[in-house]
Amino acid sequence: MSDSLPMRPKDLALALLVILVWGINFAVIKVGVVGIPPLLLGALRFMLAAFPALLFLKPPKVPLRLYLAYGLTISVGQFAFLFSAIHVGMPSGLASLVLQSQSFFTLLLTAWWLKERWQGNQMAGLLLAAVGLVLIGSATGVAQGVSMPLLGFLLTIAAAVMWACGNIVTRAVGRYGPMNQLAFVVWASLVPPLPFLGLSAWLEGPDAMLRALQHIDLTAFAAIAYLAWAATLLGYGLWTYLMSRYPTNRVAPFTLLVPIVGLTTGWLVFGEALRPIHFAGGALLMAGLLVNVFGAPLFARFKTSTPTQ
Repeated sequence: MSDSLPMRPKDLALALLVILVWGINFAVIKVGVVGIPPLLLGALRFMLAAFPALLFLKPPKVPLRLYLAYGLTISVGQFAFLFSAIHVGMPSGLASLVLQSQSFFTLLLTAWWLKERWQGNQMAGLLLAAVGLVLIGSATGVAQGVSMPLLGFLLTIAAAVMWACGNIVTRAVGRYGPMNQLAFVVWASLVPPLPFLGLSAWLEGPDAMLRALQHIDLTAFAAIAYLAWAATLLGYGLWTYLMSRYPTNRVAPFTLLVPIVGLTTGWLVFGEALRPIHFAGGALLMAGLLVNVFGAPLFARFKTSTPTQ
């Protein structure tokens, strides 16, 4: 794998396919939580992601505690909050945008937990993103076709924090050497169903669970299948292939396109027209992400060109 290796047109198309699948994912969640309680939806998603895929993939040799930690953070934590956020009225497009703040929560956690030092571009990106999130969070209520309850916004932020926690776990998993990441995701999908079912029984109630299971229609099943097979297995499978073939800094920036797909899908499917303050906050958040991903060489050049006293 070489930094100079150009991305083949076929692989570029696969990267764009992953972004399309992950961007549409938020609209599918909104469809899914209409007929299925969000926590039960999470359980069904990971049941279908694990079976029957685990019959064809060997579990990577990773300690059980890391399977549990990954499953409880990036799977249960992230999607329990995200599904609940969209269930209470968080617009799907804005959810796709706000969730990208996980990059900056990851920075905070690595600084606190792993004692990593921040670079200048990371600090600048964090500041821009924080201002953007404040602007988005201040725009609660109904106006111009979009409704964003404060609870939905806060739940999405909580989902981003849990994704960031999962990223720390992923760093620990990476210490066990090269592995089939898709196989790890599939076997880690065995962890979420029981916690999701327990939370659903506690918070949503057995009666609501039973009614939802008895009335699953084709639309609901299609949403579950998309979340399990497209967003999880296809998305992670292709992403693992691309990450194994090209440098991380060549592939990872494609995720910046996910909110564009999410916002466009929310507008086309649900009429989620954003207010100017949403655009302003979103622009600052995306600018922060861009500075974080691409700003290191610029800051290094600025630092070397600054005369010393």
